[in-house]
Amino acid sequence: MKLVGLVGTNATTSTNRQLLQYMQQHFAATAQIEIAEIADLPAFNEPESHVAPDSIQALSDQIKAADGVIVATPEYDHSIPAALKSAIEWLSYTTRPLINKPVMIVGASNGALGTSRAQAHLRQILEAPELKALVMPNVEYLLGHSLQAFDDQGNLTDTDKATELANDMTAFLDFVTLTKKITPENKFMEKNQQFSWRQITDGRD
Repeated sequence: MKLVGLVGTNATTSTNRQLLQYMQQHFAATAQIEIAEIADLPAFNEPESHVAPDSIQALSDQIKAADGVIVATPEYDHSIPAALKSAIEWLSYTTRPLINKPVMIVGASNGALGTSRAQAHLRQILEAPELKALVMPNVEYLLGHSLQAFDDQGNLTDTDKATELANDMTAFLDFVTLTKKITPENKFMEKNQQFSWRQITDGRD
């Protein structure tokens, strides 16, 4: 199974990147996880042409080719980072690769609560009409105190959190398999990819 692990921050050093790297290594027997960065993406500027810049198109192609997406987000001011929101806005405004795409949300934070509020916000965003991602229900992997969560080899030091992540990953792979069976390519998909932001009013200029 081919997955994209999206690093939800433009920070040079991030425990969310470490978390995805851990998943890439430890679940290699069941899934190929390709890590994607957003650090070099331009800020969203709502172009009149609705054409994606090359870097956004490359990310979109990466997502389209994958069976599912894992988004690892930090929490900034009770929400997701601006860089992640900008990347998502580009995708929703141009290529819309997340339609019916299975998505798993994880998050690491040095706070005790992990990224619970950011994950709730991200779930709401990804389920918006412009995106229509299939966010995995009933899973919320929260890695708190993340600066102390990994050893020098990049392994999770808390065996309970490692087991929880393994169980969540197994559930996500099952979720991806299930969604493939119930959301085949059809006219519904074609119709939704023609969705335009101009069809709705949500306060944009």
